[in-house]
Amino acid sequence: MSEIVLNVEDVELVDLFGQNNVKLKLLQKAFPEVKIIARGRQVKLLGEKKYTQRLKDKIELMIKTLKEFGDLSVETVKDMLNGANPFETRLSKRASENTIVYGTGGKQIKARTRNQKLLVESAEENDIVFAIGPAGTGKTYTAVALAVRALKNKVVKKIIMTRPAVEAGENLGFLPGDLKDKVDPYLRPLYDALDDMIPHDKLEHLITTRVIEVAPLAFMRGRTLDNAFVIMDEAQNCTSTQLKMFLTRLGPSAKCIVTGDLSQIDLPRHVTSGLKRSLDILGGLSGIGVVRLKPEDVVRHRLVKEIIIAYNESDKKRKEEKEAHQIGENKKPSSNIDPEEGEKPMRK
Repeated sequence: MSEIVLNVEDVELVDLFGQNNVKLKLLQKAFPEVKIIARGRQVKLLGEKKYTQRLKDKIELMIKTLKEFGDLSVETVKDMLNGANPFETRLSKRASENTIVYGTGGKQIKARTRNQKLLVESAEENDIVFAIGPAGTGKTYTAVALAVRALKNKVVKKIIMTRPAVEAGENLGFLPGDLKDKVDPYLRPLYDALDDMIPHDKLEHLITTRVIEVAPLAFMRGRTLDNAFVIMDEAQNCTSTQLKMFLTRLGPSAKCIVTGDLSQIDLPRHVTSGLKRSLDILGGLSGIGVVRLKPEDVVRHRLVKEIIIAYNESDKKRKEEKEAHQIGENKKPSSNIDPEEGEKPMRK
């Protein structure tokens, strides 16, 4: 009779053994000759040495894969038990497939277009990156993936995501509920991206313990954001003062991505977006990168790209017509001047 004791460190037990121990049950089914006793962070294997050693190797491979990729799906465990080595397979594919992180169920989150790849590279080289482009180009999604990767790799201790609570052309009035209920609808796109990358139970735990924080921009004033990956979403709806306030919150160990779409500004007409001014002022500073995504980078429905192009062409045409009209107005003679007689004398 052989006894092997494994101490599980640096991974979450629920990620290793699965909800309701579904992965642990797969191990027990594959190795009926071994008795598995899991208590706390200690796993004890009892049985013949040849079987306990094989099971030990499988569990260590599971831990290694989970540490490296941040995810371990049930299907991956089944492949392991059938003799596959997902660690080697996924590691060899990682660079070629531009994988940023593995999401829920082992889903590969990767840069899919040229400019998304530039965004990933710029985030690795700079502490602050402005990602500017139209809707559907993956600005926010890629930024969240980079933040989750940094957290899983322990590059940062927390993720902070924020956006201004500005309504998109509508007045919703007073929303019911407490403060969280009121601001969550504005932050929903950020939660949606997180849901794709972190299992629900683990995400709830990370939010509860404030390892991941999603908050409106107003909550950033007066804070110092350090040892964190910070994302400012929808920055086109910030005033110049707000964006300056946010950028000056960053601590010495923080990384930041600012996303925005200058064609979809929801601020009142008399309020100017601060994003363009920030790009003009800060774009040339060392340590700050600017990546401009284009309609070709759209990864939503195929028609989204055509819609964006059509609107851009329409806006360009309207601008040209407006400029031509203004030039025509400027060329008109003054109402006080007769083209033939010259300026009329003023009445006393």
